Amino acid sequence: MSADGPVAINARAAVRDELGGVERYARELALRLPALRPARYRVIVPRRRLRHRAGHAWEQLVLPAASGDAELIYSPANVAPVLSSRNVVVIHDLAALVHPEAYSTQYVAYQQALLPRLAHRARHLITVSEFSRGELAARLRISPDRISVIPGGVDAERFSDRADAATAARSLGLNHPYVLAVGTASARKNHAALEPAARELRRRGIELVVAGSVRAYLRAGWPAGSAGATDAASEEETSLRRVGYVPDGLLPGLYAGALALAMPSLHEGFGLPCLEAMACGTPVVAARAGALPETCGDAATLVDPADADGFAQALLGLAHGGGPERERLIAAGRKRVANFTWEHTTRRTDLLLTDLLT
Repeated sequence: MSADGPVAINARAAVRDELGGVERYARELALRLPALRPARYRVIVPRRRLRHRAGHAWEQLVLPAASGDAELIYSPANVAPVLSSRNVVVIHDLAALVHPEAYSTQYVAYQQALLPRLAHRARHLITVSEFSRGELAARLRISPDRISVIPGGVDAERFSDRADAATAARSLGLNHPYVLAVGTASARKNHAALEPAARELRRRGIELVVAGSVRAYLRAGWPAGSAGATDAASEEETSLRRVGYVPDGLLPGLYAGALALAMPSLHEGFGLPCLEAMACGTPVVAARAGALPETCGDAATLVDPADADGFAQALLGLAHGGGPERERLIAAGRKRVANFTWEHTTRRTDLLLTDLLT
């Protein structure tokens, strides 16, 4: 890898221990772009203690100097040095601006101050769906011509129906059949909408398992008025089985062993778990909201995110037999996910950066 390539890659999110969708996108691109064209890219990594909140100052103050005379700074995880005129930044979505109730007050204030300035000063913006492109253009008042859509992908070597479901279940203490939901503990993920489904599934000996990390800047409580919300939702009262963050090595097997994936989010810029589940041969029930219809196409059952009963009916139907509809979704999912690969994401990103360098 060249030490003085013309594109510096901001790898702060790529080297975090816990991966969400944004971190996975960052890690895949930080690995694959230099492998594709070694002389072009240099990867800049902060010290371990600067990978999370403490790294904001590093990103704003140290990264521009560390990038030297690189013509572009490519930041794949929503934030970049705001005063630089060299930024090509991937803004995955504007969830913190659209659903501020799901985030800490400090985080929302930071995003409100940073994102408009960053978007207007950047050399170019990338996002992951046409839905997010429209949202960025409208809310940040950016010309759509300055925003390119480059979706994420799935590593088909890891995420497949051959993944080790037995080891994942054993490691996580899952002793019963299960339906899966994957997402951080955030009100935006709308997991409360799954409570009716979880109760009915439990009566049939099936668990509804929620996998995802808890992050300090997220509010895990249910947003007021959302589907399934109660005044006293607690770990003791919920029918959901929460297993916390699942190590990356176990995640493909967790998908492969699930009877179905539920994705009831109020807002998603992309919805990578839907594609990862499809790659593992797991049928998907997703919210008809945000970018999820765009990402899933006809390969998922789509339900209004406020329709808790609709989620229950769809998940019960797939988990308890399923019949022809289950087989249709599995086949459609495999066909759908073939259009989303990290190789495709990498090459499209490299072509865009090539244009910006010339």
